[in-house]
Amino acid sequence: MAATPNMESSTVAGGAKRSRSLPSRVVPPIELPASVEELSRKAAVLLGWNGIVLPETTVLGRKICVVARLRTDVHAERIAMGMGPVVDRATVDTWTWPELAATAPAPAAEIIGVLAVARHWRTAMASAVPFARYGEAAMVLPSPAVLTEDYVGNCLPRARAYGLAIVSADPNAVTDLDLEGHNERMILDEDPVSRLVNEIVYDQLLRATELPAEVD
Repeated sequence: MAATPNMESSTVAGGAKRSRSLPSRVVPPIELPASVEELSRKAAVLLGWNGIVLPETTVLGRKICVVARLRTDVHAERIAMGMGPVVDRATVDTWTWPELAATAPAPAAEIIGVLAVARHWRTAMASAVPFARYGEAAMVLPSPAVLTEDYVGNCLPRARAYGLAIVSADPNAVTDLDLEGHNERMILDEDPVSRLVNEIVYDQLLRATELPAEVD
């Protein structure tokens, strides 16, 4: 019969008794010091992006705020053609086909830049990077998020590689430029993804400025 261990004297190697684990200190989560819309407007001004700061929206599965301007001449032409914003991806995909490219409507939005506002740099970077392939993009982070070793050692090198700018916001929502973006990167030519993004932004611009999408 196997002997049962003596439950009264539970010790670890060396005869030391087991120590009772102490609860770890709870670190409060980092929060945004203001609304996404307010931080986006302040970041756009700081970056010198002149345009309408559109409300946060989900594009290609990423939450972003776009700074853009309406190309009024193209918009007028599209109204005359009865061609308002088209956000159906299957339809927009055909506009880059060689046989249809000549008849596709011109992009009616001028995208100045894309902002990703988040509490953590990894979340913001995941949202901003896909759009950095087509133009200017920046992350907006609360200042505590940019004061960590993880940010210095992992975020900054990646942001420089992707050409992203970084704006930090202190607890009073005062913004500061933590990293300048740069244009020394390859920008992709127009493709189905960029055309779809432009149409989504075009639709947002019309809603924001309350301009007609078609002739009555």
